[in-house]
Amino acid sequence: QVQLVESGGGLVQAGGSLRLSCLASGTIGSIDVMGWYRQAPGKQRELVARITSGGSTNYADSVKGRFTISRDNAKNTVYLQMNSLKVEDTAVYYCKATRLWLDYWGQGTQVTVSS
Repeated sequence: QVQLVESGGGLVQAGGSLRLSCLASGTIGSIDVMGWYRQAPGKQRELVARITSGGSTNYADSVKGRFTISRDNAKNTVYLQMNSLKVEDTAVYYCKATRLWLDYWGQGTQVTVSS
């Protein structure tokens, strides 16, 4: 089992920045991909960014150039630096880890961007 705990969400004005953190614990060996997803009210959960154990990254088009995902394997933590936030970035952000073809999810952290 892998446990994931997100932190760093909050309320920020448009144009501001936040950094989300996701700490993994439990059976964390062989975690391959870690990623951030988000779900806004009334919408489906969508990929924001993902990073492999080798450091390869993918981003949703809507966040390219504004968000940066990074991973500290020594600390078992993945980060999402979010800059130039927009009102439409408002959502619950979830961390996901994939280990041996199984997906594990965190509880989510709320990000609210005000105009």
